[in-house]
Amino acid sequence: MHINILQLADGARSAKGTVVIIDVLRAFSTACYAINKGVETIIPVGDIELAYQLKKDNPDYLLIGERHERKPEGFDFGNSPTHINAATIDAKTIVQTTSSGTQGIVNAVNADEIITGSFVNAGAIVNYIRKTKPKEVSLVCMGFACQYPTAEDTLCGEYIKNELEGRPNNFPAMVQQIKETDGARFFDPATESWSPESDFHLCMDLNRFDFVLKVKKVGDLNYLEKITL
Repeated sequence: MHINILQLADGARSAKGTVVIIDVLRAFSTACYAINKGVETIIPVGDIELAYQLKKDNPDYLLIGERHERKPEGFDFGNSPTHINAATIDAKTIVQTTSSGTQGIVNAVNADEIITGSFVNAGAIVNYIRKTKPKEVSLVCMGFACQYPTAEDTLCGEYIKNELEGRPNNFPAMVQQIKETDGARFFDPATESWSPESDFHLCMDLNRFDFVLKVKKVGDLNYLEKITL
């Protein structure tokens, strides 16, 4: 098994084999929490105008996501696992668009298959890859708004790679490094309304979920399909 760690949208475009699109803070952590709340389908889109159109055509859908880390106008939820986790959600379908994670899915045009990546289901991702035994694995770290690499996504890629290759991980040290660097913004009281501190802790809850979210393309749309391991 050949394992590559790639970065940002360019990395997604060049990724081959089983492609893991990693967005720890916060898109694909939030997606896991939403599925755990009973949501059956997540439609990840890159274009926010498509998200608005899907909502217009399907008023029972929920819109979740962010631009510049904040909830866009007309959206039901931002990109916060805290807010999703605390809410009562009756909708069965969510449309999700973010500045990093969902852009990676759209750009992974050479993938044999795509799954999403985060610490909250890292163990399930490893188990899925071990079970399916692909020849090539691409771990794509989407970074901050696809603009620059971030500690949390890169370390998540390294964590998964180490697990697959039988090398040890020091997860507490990873969490501390993330907290002191790209995760520090979650500890700023000024951002509490859209990036609460609890988001950081929820996104660092290693192996909380035993499922992966696999991209399934139907027509022109992508859907995230829950696969329990």
